[in-house]
Amino acid sequence: MSAVLTKPYVDYPGYIFAAFVAQGGLMGFIKARSIASLVSGLTSGAALAYGAYLNTQNPKDVKFSLITSLLLLFVMGRKFVRSGKIMPAGMAQIASLIMVLRYGQRLM
Repeated sequence: MSAVLTKPYVDYPGYIFAAFVAQGGLMGFIKARSIASLVSGLTSGAALAYGAYLNTQNPKDVKFSLITSLLLLFVMGRKFVRSGKIMPAGMAQIASLIMVLRYGQRLM
């Protein structure tokens, strides 16, 4: 009797992105004492982690992660245009774009 063992799917990129966003909010608080950065970073990170969890449970369920990543792309894009600074807004925008493309491709 042979059993085929398959590895369960885990959305590692989604969890890494969630940690990146939460860490960014924490760094904004540490460097600038910005409560807004802390709250928005941790809230966005938690939402992205939840989306990664949903995606892990059902690999076709990417809508929550896609919408959250699109919102982050829009918000960080506006911050980048206003400030012109690569860190942190530009990097977060690039990471968000990568995740939007990844999740968008998975919908097809």
